[in-house]
Amino acid sequence: MRPVDHSVLVVIPALNEEESVADVVRDVRLGIPSARCLVVDDGSSDRTGERARAAGASVLTLPYNLGVGGAMRAGFRFARSNGFSIVVQVDADGQHDPAAILQLIEGLSSADLMIGARFAGVGDYGVRGPRRWAMRALAALMSNVARTRLTDVTSGFKAAGPRAVTLFADNFPAEYLGDTIEALVIAARAGLTIRQLPVVMRKRQAGTPSHPPIKAAAYLTRACAAFALAMIRPRARLETRS
Repeated sequence: MRPVDHSVLVVIPALNEEESVADVVRDVRLGIPSARCLVVDDGSSDRTGERARAAGASVLTLPYNLGVGGAMRAGFRFARSNGFSIVVQVDADGQHDPAAILQLIEGLSSADLMIGARFAGVGDYGVRGPRRWAMRALAALMSNVARTRLTDVTSGFKAAGPRAVTLFADNFPAEYLGDTIEALVIAARAGLTIRQLPVVMRKRQAGTPSHPPIKAAAYLTRACAAFALAMIRPRARLETRS
């Protein structure tokens, strides 16, 4: 495994995650000490930014809540402005295991975008009911668009290589589910290679899940709408810089 250099930026979008963000930052810094850790404080009303900064992260504070897509768009633009060629997205709730970051980055040797997949044969993470049905349907549709088998297209644990960073700095979607489904559609239609790595998910360290079971039906409808809208929008073009 090749060593990771200082071109890696780990972006952690965070909204009111003061109870878990410091531990996530520390785990990331232990797992990949040569990378820079950037917490995008997405309009938090608690001490998320303060806790992240105390743990050793750089903090980009947004004036109000933009959602994960808006936070990641800011992260990709930060990466481009500061010379980072690889961006790794990690959730602030502690569910993503930073030990897998190096493997995701290794996968970029043959892909432009690596997904940390929860439903790929390792671990016991699972969801049930309409939300699970939606995930399976979307995975099948996205596999066809990406021309490779994908099992988890709503994962927030991803690594983007140089071409993906260039594309997303200008085209990363800020809408609901844009950071997952629409981003993958944009990448695939721009000709980027997408692959996945089976990962084990950890239990959320604090706070409440973003998709409680009662919202499963709404998730199903909105997820399918996000995919449909992404497919009918103009194709983003990857501009190469000399």
